[in-house]
Amino acid sequence: MSEIATSQRVRRGRLAIGLAIGGGLLLLAGANWHLVHVAISSQPDCVPHLRQGEGEVRPGAYSAARSACQSR
Repeated sequence: MSEIATSQRVRRGRLAIGLAIGGGLLLLAGANWHLVHVAISSQPDCVPHLRQGEGEVRPGAYSAARSACQSR
């Protein structure tokens, strides 16, 4: 093979690796942006749970230590 053909193969390989790395970084940045966007824009509703000091305590039952939801 000639030197020129080998040089072109090396350049194409480096270009392909560079594009793959760049695409992976863009994918990673997009996924992280999506996670941050969802975390900032969502406000979950209160879920029913046993509030502290209400009801009987059962083994294995969970309750919120300090509820952020309004008392009903």
